[in-house]
Amino acid sequence: MEEPATWEKVLAAILIAGLIFWMWPSVKAAMARSREAPKDWRGALLPLGAVVMFVIFLIAMV
Repeated sequence: MEEPATWEKVLAAILIAGLIFWMWPSVKAAMARSREAPKDWRGALLPLGAVVMFVIFLIAMV
């Protein structure tokens, strides 16, 4: 696969920058809502711990 041309890189950079500017107000509002949300670390750590234990189990079974 050949490397993209310079104009393609510039176009991709412009599109990415436009996407960031377009989504920024929504991201900013979501971050503000998440600061005000109650902290529920048990709800986040329980599934994460289950995934880690499952991966350890899979590695041990090999």
